[in-house]
This record gives sequence, C-alpha cells and structure tokens, in this order.
Amino acid sequence: MLLSVAHETTYHFGAPVHYALQKVRLIPRDTPQQRVLDWAVSIDNGTREVSYFDHHGNVTELVSTDEAAMSLTVSVKGRVETTDTAGVLGDVKSAMPLWLYRRQTELTEPGEQISSLVEDLHGVSDRLGALHALSERIRDAVAYGTGSTYADTTAEEAMAGGKGVCQDHSHIFISAARAADIPARYVSGYLLMDDRIEQDATHAWAEAHVENLGWVGFDVSNGHSPDERYVRVAVGADYLDAAPISGLRQGVGDESMIVSLQVQQ
Repeated sequence: MLLSVAHETTYHFGAPVHYALQKVRLIPRDTPQQRVLDWAVSIDNGTREVSYFDHHGNVTELVSTDEAAMSLTVSVKGRVETTDTAGVLGDVKSAMPLWLYRRQTELTEPGEQISSLVEDLHGVSDRLGALHALSERIRDAVAYGTGSTYADTTAEEAMAGGKGVCQDHSHIFISAARAADIPARYVSGYLLMDDRIEQDATHAWAEAHVENLGWVGFDVSNGHSPDERYVRVAVGADYLDAAPISGLRQGVGDESMIVSLQVQQ
C-alpha cells in the first residue's frame, strides 16, 4: 500500500522567545514492513542544528527557535510503501540489547492493577497467543477516550482510571510484558484510518520480542497487530523516548500548539 503523510505542528508563544530547542523524531526508516519513497521535514522560524541517530536508532533532529520568534512550525510531507507482515518486524539490527527493554521506566512501573494482568504470561508455551490475549484484556479494561490522561500519566494510573488513549494502552501493555520478563518497547508513527483523512494526533502501539519471531507489534487501542495501514517512525522504552516532538523553552508567556495531520492513500 502507498501511504501519503502530511503533518504540521505549530507552536504559538505568548511572548517573543529567548531560547527554545526541540527534539524532533519525525523521519521513518526502511524496515521489513515499509519502504520510504520520499520524506521531507521543513522548519519555519527555526534552524536545524544537528541530525543524528539516537541510542534506539531513531533519526533525531535538534531544532532551535529563532530568537524573538512568536511561533515555530515543523512540517512533514512524505510517501511510504507498506507491507502487511501480520505485525512481525523480526530480529532487526539494533544497538540496544534486549535486556534494556525488560527494564521498567517511571511511566511503565507496574502496581497492583497491572500486576494482575501478568499471571497468564508466566511459563506459557504459546507466548504470542498470550500476548494477544493480554492486549484484549487491556482493551476491555481501559476504554479508549481523550481528556482523562496526559503525557506524564503512568501506566498504572491509566489502568486504575479505566480510560485512556493509545499512549496509555501501549504503556500498560509494555509494563505487563516486562513484568513477565518479556522485552517490550513503545512505537510512535502514523495510521491510515478507515473513516477519515484528517486526524488529531499521531498514533502509538507496542512491540514485544517473541522467541523465533523477533519483534511483534500490538495495537491495543484498535485490537490488532500493525498491518499495511501503519507507518513506523520511532521507538523507545516509553513515550518520552519516541515522542514526535519534545523540548524546552526559556522565556515568559503561554504556549499553545496546533496540529494538522492527514494520512491517505
């Protein structure tokens, strides 16, 4: 499938910026599931300072905001050819050892709620089936809905609240998998939706490492594994490692953000 992505993020500042630096992870790489045909990131009112591969292998750019700017816009346009591999990415090369993805983070540290999900993952012969069952249990327990969680909401908090978005579903899945000593990681990217072109935000899902298969994706929010409708962009131990844009700003005044996103064939 040929997917086209147009993604624009604009930050508006309440006062002229003294200094701001954004970490941008918006460039996908070729994988067994996708081939990047063309892709461009443009900056308005800012300067691309450096581009590098981070420790998870993500293409990362540091963007500084022009001094005294009142806004910053990061725009993405590109085309990706995708293939349905039933969610199986495989044993792709990585600089990070598997044990790193068994370690919990502040966002994934399990509590009593998540620990109750882990029982069926210990000692099972069909680990892939058990992980799919885990995804279904999380989806049943945590309804999809906006406005109840935030970027710093932990997996345990979202589980206890019973409502969250794709970031929360992914964190809960990762937390439970790691509690069962299964390597798991967070993935950010894009999803072609069946009922719309215009979207409010990028998408997120989880990957777990399964013996003899390698990395396998699980989209808890939609109840299936990633297929040809997905574009994989960045990975990490949790959202903080794979966020499309994150950064810091010096100065006074409020800050607002407007996102425009289109994913289509």
